[in-house]
Amino acid sequence: MPRTDITLGDLAARDHAFYGLVWAGTTLTARVDRALTRAHDISLSWFEVMLWLQGQTEPVAASDLGARTLLSRSQVSRVVDSLQARGLVERSTAPHDARSVRIALTPEGRAAFAAADATRREALAEVFDDLLDDADITALENVWAKLKRTGAA
Repeated sequence: MPRTDITLGDLAARDHAFYGLVWAGTTLTARVDRALTRAHDISLSWFEVMLWLQGQTEPVAASDLGARTLLSRSQVSRVVDSLQARGLVERSTAPHDARSVRIALTPEGRAAFAAADATRREALAEVFDDLLDDADITALENVWAKLKRTGAA
């Protein structure tokens, strides 16, 4: 059966821009998730948690990690459980509050993140990095900054 070429129809520029953001996010996310799973058996949600942890010099509270990621608290907990089972993160209690759980990447986790991040870069090279010049990247950064300031992102 031949495919029908469908369109979004007549949309205002702002609506078209919004759906473009949704399309780009969904498409690029799926591409990276497939590459990470295939190469490292690491899902994008695992990668996201590791991304936030790799930038830290000290263990972070699980609640702070949950507030930064795009995951729910229960998802963060499940991801941390899985990462811990693989030896990529470790949990500890906070020195000043034994009820507070803190999380850090292990040395193996840092190495796994570095390898996964290289895979992420490869997966995006031809569909993102090679297509966008420095002005495009600056424009995107400005858009994200505006959205974050309003609390929309």
